[in-house]
Amino acid sequence: MLKLNYTDVGLYMERIMTNPELLIAQRVLLAMRLGQMLHVEPGRASFLLPADIPELEELEAALQREYNPNSTILLVDDASVEVNLSGCWMAESKEAQEGMFLALMSDSLSETLRERIERFIYKLWQMSEAHISSPA
Repeated sequence: MLKLNYTDVGLYMERIMTNPELLIAQRVLLAMRLGQMLHVEPGRASFLLPADIPELEELEAALQREYNPNSTILLVDDASVEVNLSGCWMAESKEAQEGMFLALMSDSLSETLRERIERFIYKLWQMSEAHISSPA
């Protein structure tokens, strides 16, 4: 599963092997014990990648071949694409700009294929972060 953390300084993504339901339950329990509000809802999240990453075509082909309606890649402009994922949003309130998003791939995909696509998305995000932070 992919976990996207949206913070005031940007996006941080990580791959985690925890069961999504268990992670959500643990987060709800933590919020209750701390007396904090927690809003949990199904939704969609997106992030940008450079459009010139060569491996992007391979990801698009894999998503089209497997018809994964929970993940889409859309051209934003000449320089970037938007990767759009379905999953679960958790934040302090419905209007919060900061929170955690758990990207959940379609249950119709085999576990092996789901993990392969998640690894690939994560790899491309890491490559884009290295591309952004490297000096021009």
